[in-house]
Amino acid sequence: MADAALICDTNMWDKDTPAITTSLRGLCGEEIIIHASDRDLHSGFYGSAAANPNHVLARIIADLRDAEGRITIPGFYDGVPEPSQALLDGWGKLGFTTEAFLGEIGLSVPAGEKGRSTLEMVWSRPTCEVNGMGGGYQGAGFKTVIPAMASAKISFRLVFDQDPHKVRAAFRDFVKARVPADCRVEFLEHGSGRAVAFDTSAPVFQKTQAALTDEWGKEAAFIGGGGSIPVTTMIKERMGMDVVMAGFGLSDDRIHSPNEKYELKSFHKGIRSWARVLAAL
Repeated sequence: MADAALICDTNMWDKDTPAITTSLRGLCGEEIIIHASDRDLHSGFYGSAAANPNHVLARIIADLRDAEGRITIPGFYDGVPEPSQALLDGWGKLGFTTEAFLGEIGLSVPAGEKGRSTLEMVWSRPTCEVNGMGGGYQGAGFKTVIPAMASAKISFRLVFDQDPHKVRAAFRDFVKARVPADCRVEFLEHGSGRAVAFDTSAPVFQKTQAALTDEWGKEAAFIGGGGSIPVTTMIKERMGMDVVMAGFGLSDDRIHSPNEKYELKSFHKGIRSWARVLAAL
């Protein structure tokens, strides 16, 4: 059997169904800083006359998506094919519902591209998300200021053959074209990585699926992943190895949120699961 790397930084399908994640999205992180005046200004003295970086930044961010939810950066969808019918059929058998998925976080209406299912959007479509914004006075009370600068942190989750370096260059051109002549923009790079996918017919995946099924008493599911683990792509490309991602997190673990948790059942049965997987391999 060929060598394989084993990673446990992924989720189960649900609290009783183990899963092997067979694909991950790539990542491209950017920070943009819009500079205008040489200091913060009083809006009573300079309002409307002086460029406001908050306004400039808001217009740029608003332009990133059209009314249908598509990302408008030229060439952004290069390397993004339609998911195969076999892949869609496999996802359709998982019993996923948008109502349950969004209901866990207090939402009900899918955002993003119109005409796409929720699973398509989180597993096979790229994203553009504003992760943070800042500019001007944000303390207690009120202060009528026109800030000298405003900034935003923006991340792109990439799929299939999208090139993060091309996405970064296209994004910067997109921003530069929208910055007024009296302002300037500064860019900070925050890492990148390509998407990755694995063929589940390989023996290592079949043996892992059987071992997980034996431990949990339910057939382990092959699922997609919306997150990014850049080292996974490096292992595949530089070492020529498959990567088996079998983790035991749950959708309600509140990852990246306050009160993040990990179930004791996942911990205990996860230990037993990996013992079975290692023995099977």
